[in-house]
Amino acid sequence: MTALEPVEFAVERPRGVLAGDIVGEGPPIVLLHGITATRRYVVHGSKMLARAGHRQVTYDARGHGRSDPAPPGGGYAYPELVADVEAVVEAEVGDGPFVLGGHSMGAHTAVAYAVEHAERLAGLVVIGPVSMGFADPEVLASWDRLAEGLERGGVDGFMEAFDRGLDPTWRDTVLRFTRERMNEHRHPEAVARALREVPRSAPFEAMSELQFLDVPALVVASHDTADPGHPYAIAAAYAKELPSAHLISEEEGASPLAWQGGRLARAIANFCASGPVRSRFAR
Repeated sequence: MTALEPVEFAVERPRGVLAGDIVGEGPPIVLLHGITATRRYVVHGSKMLARAGHRQVTYDARGHGRSDPAPPGGGYAYPELVADVEAVVEAEVGDGPFVLGGHSMGAHTAVAYAVEHAERLAGLVVIGPVSMGFADPEVLASWDRLAEGLERGGVDGFMEAFDRGLDPTWRDTVLRFTRERMNEHRHPEAVARALREVPRSAPFEAMSELQFLDVPALVVASHDTADPGHPYAIAAAYAKELPSAHLISEEEGASPLAWQGGRLARAIANFCASGPVRSRFAR
């Protein structure tokens, strides 16, 4: 019987540790969370992937959750986030193929890793991407406002800056889970720094680079009413550029698929069971 209790691990890197956990056994899947989140907030605690026969590897990005901040002289640019993926893969996955997926910042990190290491991947899961390879000044200003709120007022200051323009239908839900995950960070000053640095870093030079990623891909989009911070059109653009991609989403008006841990995990498990992914796992 597959063990469903997470086993914690710690990956040493220069002057710091990345904290994560593993649940299940079988072909590995590495999942990366978004900015201000933690490892729990990709499939939201679901054990569906383990039940489907996979080894699910998740960890807190540098400066988030229980992981240490960037070391002196380091930061939160995508090349550094990719280096962290490489360290975790070396320590906890090994030499075989694996599926790599992520949400938002994690999605960009996964794509950036894939651009450099496509041969390692059995599949790629891109959930709620927002970066098109360039920084919008208005978007950067909004990230800076969140960072300032966190620096000046802690979680309450962040939430005050965050609570702007939310759709009334989803506002209470969004505020609740956002506060929950903000309370999980041991190093809020590092999260504030990441809020400034990650959006100013490009995961790739141009969307055209994705055309050369001949890896089976699943792109998960959210409709804009509930989740305008992860525009549907950008996810659709990723699916168009990736040569072997399948785009999925919730029905319009429903809770975003990215928020539904069990359904999202089931979609990832179905993707991993597809012929192209299984054949790459078998290499």
